[in-house]
Amino acid sequence: MNGAVRSVGRALHLPVTGTARGIRRATHAHGAGESGLGKLIELHAVNGAGDVMITVALASTVFFSVPTDEARGRVALYLAITMAPFTVLAPVIGPLLDRVPHGRRAAMASAMLARALLALLLSGAVVTGGIELYPAALGVLVASKAYGVVRSAVVPRLLPPRFSLVKANSRVTLGGLLATGAAAPVGAGLQVLGPRWPLYGACVIFLAGAFLSFSLPRKVDSAKGEDTALLAADAEHLHGPLRGRTPPKRPGLRTVGTAVTHGLAANAALRCLSGFLIFFLAFLLREHPIAGQSAAVSLGIVGVAAGAGNALGTAVGAWLKSRAPELIIVTVAAIELGMAVTAAVFFGPALMACLGAVAGFAQALAKLSLDALIQRDVPEHVRTSAFARVETLLQVSWVLGGAIGIALPLNGVLGLAVAAAIVAVGWLATVRGLLASARRPGTVRSRPA
Repeated sequence: MNGAVRSVGRALHLPVTGTARGIRRATHAHGAGESGLGKLIELHAVNGAGDVMITVALASTVFFSVPTDEARGRVALYLAITMAPFTVLAPVIGPLLDRVPHGRRAAMASAMLARALLALLLSGAVVTGGIELYPAALGVLVASKAYGVVRSAVVPRLLPPRFSLVKANSRVTLGGLLATGAAAPVGAGLQVLGPRWPLYGACVIFLAGAFLSFSLPRKVDSAKGEDTALLAADAEHLHGPLRGRTPPKRPGLRTVGTAVTHGLAANAALRCLSGFLIFFLAFLLREHPIAGQSAAVSLGIVGVAAGAGNALGTAVGAWLKSRAPELIIVTVAAIELGMAVTAAVFFGPALMACLGAVAGFAQALAKLSLDALIQRDVPEHVRTSAFARVETLLQVSWVLGGAIGIALPLNGVLGLAVAAAIVAVGWLATVRGLLASARRPGTVRSRPA
């Protein structure tokens, strides 16, 4: 009898433990377990799952619960009260965290704990509809940004042998995307129980993330050899030290040539397009859903397409590593421009889904290529800070695109024409500089890619 009970117990236990072991093998493969990168991948997966729970709850409260005109006003208010101040605060987060480099595990745990507490605060606001929803959402964004900045600083400390920074970043990002995709239907199921439940789920997930943060190796708290990168440079930076003067100690991104700045500009255009498409298509599909589908299902189809494209771009980026990053950025931006023009000319539901997929693919691959440029051209002692400042500028671009998407009338052809124009401006402004940079001999790399 006892043997039968144990057999049944093992049968019920095996799917869970087998899945857990499979995930652990995947995240810890190729030396990631020994270096500690596997634990960071798992932590980032927890971060993505918690964030998507909050997104589900806020989308249902701000977007789906009221008529379209009122929803546009609420989303505009959300951008004004949360995202706009966030773009002001975001540049401050990186320098502040640069001052406490020896407590990175504690900083990530604090960011997780803060979001757990804010999720509980939001669980009351989503029911009452009170104004406290907006500052609490701002707090979630700030804590999420703080986690992202520290995570960028941690990755270089956890590289396995023969791993490039781009490959490691793609592994971490892909782990977050897979967790987001897995948690999204769970969040939707909890939403059926009530608007509070996804936020309760987020609270539990972030509490687990706070504990998991301290499982990272102690070496992530080291900041040996790091400095702060600047996004501007003076003439002495650009043209070399002047006779009789001491060269500056902290070089900026532009000191290493134009590849990084052109790559950043192209990525900013793609990130602006992402913000635009999220808000514009959300309202457009709510008013004009895909034939035979509800607004929620229509948005889900486009969202799944975009997520699949993003995951594919991340996977391709891991495979390409850092081969010809300038050419990759030029190519994916051109593909995205062609897709946007096609979707505007032959407007239809299928092409909107295709545009979402291509936008996700292009954004992911272009960002990984920008990471490769930073890894190649920015000195190692300022590289961590450079990643943080680049992320801030890309976030500002996303907010700008979202504001444009809310302001436009709900005309599909007009909206997708604007989308094409956004990409065209970024591509035309950077293609010549990126191609010229690709033809020039590269800077000596400090780490093999």
